[in-house]
Amino acid sequence: MRCIADTAPSPRAVPLPEDRLAVTLRGFRPSDVPFIAAIVADSLHEHYDPGLYPSLSGEWPEGFLVAANPDEVPVGFLLGVSQVEREARVLMFAVDRQHREVGVGHLLMRTFLDRCRDRGYRRVTLEVRVSNATAIRFYARYQYSVIDLLKGYYSDGENGYQMARPLP
Repeated sequence: MRCIADTAPSPRAVPLPEDRLAVTLRGFRPSDVPFIAAIVADSLHEHYDPGLYPSLSGEWPEGFLVAANPDEVPVGFLLGVSQVEREARVLMFAVDRQHREVGVGHLLMRTFLDRCRDRGYRRVTLEVRVSNATAIRFYARYQYSVIDLLKGYYSDGENGYQMARPLP
């Protein structure tokens, strides 16, 4: 049995069949806010001021990836920031429940890590609820390891894990 703090092997290539993955990746648009806020509320159990998303998108536009369906409606996103030199942080990452298990999250994460490498970042960090075993397993597949326990980190008082991975 693998401890959740163990680093998993590199992720295998995940096939993204066209008939099941009808999304495109693009940058954030202000019109995305209501859709992203709904995904955040449902998936992350958090509520943020709607002005946060446009504000953060200006700091590193290429780090805010949106997976949109053929109607251009966001079905997932990854919001990355860089607050420490040569380091990126996944600030928010979620996929709508109806679009999970078909490769949307993998597409977002792989693209984000590629963009981090292109910028010369050496490490990526993120936070995750200790109760979110599915997300922890997902991150472990991308070689994230638990580096710290964050007591009372979330707005409801739940603890979080800080996870990190190097970027060779």
